[in-house]
Amino acid sequence: MSSPGMMLVISAPSGAGKSTLIRHLASTFDMFAFSVSCTTRAPRPGEQDGREYHFLDQEEFLRRRNAGYFAEWAEVHGNYYGTPRRATEELLAAGRDVIFDIDVQGARQLRENMGQGCYVFVFPPSRQVLRDRLIGRGTENEEAVARRLASARKEIEASGWFDHWIVNGDLCRAQDELRAIYLAEKTKPRYQDGWRTEVRRQWELP
Repeated sequence: MSSPGMMLVISAPSGAGKSTLIRHLASTFDMFAFSVSCTTRAPRPGEQDGREYHFLDQEEFLRRRNAGYFAEWAEVHGNYYGTPRRATEELLAAGRDVIFDIDVQGARQLRENMGQGCYVFVFPPSRQVLRDRLIGRGTENEEAVARRLASARKEIEASGWFDHWIVNGDLCRAQDELRAIYLAEKTKPRYQDGWRTEVRRQWELP
């Protein structure tokens, strides 16, 4: 009997280094899958339907939303984004571990709607470091940086319900901490169906 997969849900303010941590973890283990989200925004150059996103028009997105198709959804800058519930459940049933790179609002919806998962919040080491990182990108003006810092404050304020906190000041340490969280979560009995069956067989347990 194969064991079910787990949901690893990671949230952080923009610029905290969440995507870098996720890429490192996904490259370390081969059991991860990424759920392909749906969106109403237009495809960008090089993007393919079904690979980066499932691209929908607004009418179809709202129809699916109203039918309970999404495990979570949000409107961001005039476009809708959502995670298909059934596709996620199928990956988990197949024993794949699904990573979610998602904001706090979406993470909370996932917890409420899916009733499972390990939820990790990544902090920048300080407000000033986050500001420096955002400016260092060279892609946003002062006004945009200020908006992102204001959003970061709201996300950090709502971080108390997450299962784990990582402060991404030292990248190597943060990578080690995320790896440790993942490995510890996988030792929980709910992800050990195969071993549970073997224990019962060997020890003649009911």
